[in-house]
Amino acid sequence: MSSNVVVVGAQWGDEGKGRIVDWLAEKADIVARYNGGHNAGHTLVVDGKTYKLALIPSGVVRGKLGVIGNGVAVDPEALLAEIGRLSDLGVKVTPEVLQIAETATLVLPIHRAIDAAQEQLRTGATGSAIGTTLRGIGPAYEDKIGRRGLRICDLADPERLSAKLDLLLAHHNAWFRGLGLTPFEKAPMLEGLLKLAPQVLPFVGRVWETLDKAHTAGKRTVFEGSQAVMLDIDWGTYPYVTSSCTIAAGAASGTGIAPSLLGSVLGVSKVYATRVGGGPFASELHGDLGEKLRERGGEYGVNTGRPRRCGWLDTVQLRQSVKVAGIDMLALTKLDVLDGFDEIFICTGYELDGKQTDYISASDDEQQRLQPVLKRFDAWTGSTRSVRSWDALPNEAKALINAIQTEVGIPVAMITTGQERDDAIVLRSPF
Repeated sequence: MSSNVVVVGAQWGDEGKGRIVDWLAEKADIVARYNGGHNAGHTLVVDGKTYKLALIPSGVVRGKLGVIGNGVAVDPEALLAEIGRLSDLGVKVTPEVLQIAETATLVLPIHRAIDAAQEQLRTGATGSAIGTTLRGIGPAYEDKIGRRGLRICDLADPERLSAKLDLLLAHHNAWFRGLGLTPFEKAPMLEGLLKLAPQVLPFVGRVWETLDKAHTAGKRTVFEGSQAVMLDIDWGTYPYVTSSCTIAAGAASGTGIAPSLLGSVLGVSKVYATRVGGGPFASELHGDLGEKLRERGGEYGVNTGRPRRCGWLDTVQLRQSVKVAGIDMLALTKLDVLDGFDEIFICTGYELDGKQTDYISASDDEQQRLQPVLKRFDAWTGSTRSVRSWDALPNEAKALINAIQTEVGIPVAMITTGQERDDAIVLRSPF
């Protein structure tokens, strides 16, 4: 077994990755975020207390060192607000337990305005917005790729910060004026950043060096991904995707660790499927069944409160995620949500224009036309809530899990059966 584990969302996000990272963090020394921003929420429930995380790595609740890699987009206002909320819950986030990569991209107020304007443009042009969280993450990554972005290290150099803001505003204000929108002023943005800088800079360091030293010393690192494979900028259901690399390869490029040191890859999937925002969802359920899944699973966004679209588990999608993301084993979450259903289905194939297919095509138009081929399973009576051993599961639940393993082609390492930290069945360790 490896000393490191990468945790990847295997569906469209919201699979319960934070919960799994928290479980792994008990045996780890470091938890490293490698992509995304505060558009991704992770929820932990420990002894009845709920922790809602966005930027902060999940391991800090256990007192482990958390690092935010260069692949993450950091909104300094959101970061400091989250540190304050955790402090109110008794978790003190200091530079001793949190390090931020000096080259991480900054999310600025102007990025939120761009995000909102771009969604309005998409709606007007195509009638369908992507459904972003409007937190400015995508536009911040656009600036990064466009080589005009601001980085965490720029906060330490006011003169350079000012000059880079000039370049960024010259680009975006031309766009705002073209749309008839009010351009952004430099002075308030610069003043706000300089005010935040002394609070953020104590956390800044060379994450790549920290991780390299940890590996040399034989320490264990959990790499915590946000969003999921089907939201990856390259491998997701484009254009209804996020703006970063969500797969295991992103853990290397997003933190500075060598790819050969990443270790095993644990994919996280619910035993059903959910999606937020627009985009194709072949196994989506409408009507009463979809609403039942939503209510029983509490399927509302951690940070946004948006209701999630719900449907049956799609094993075709999972197989594709396993292959492109290099997933070795699965953690299945929320088994107890299926308690009380009359029957359960999983999607094992698709029909596209009357023909059988076993993959998600690259074409957005074809993705929208996919029809699920469903396989029925007997439901179980009684409750699986808080069950913590395989033998105690109903035979029907075991049959469902075994079928998922067979369809996807990799073993299940863990099954969660409730909200509490210990409501889980552990079948094998990724370490």
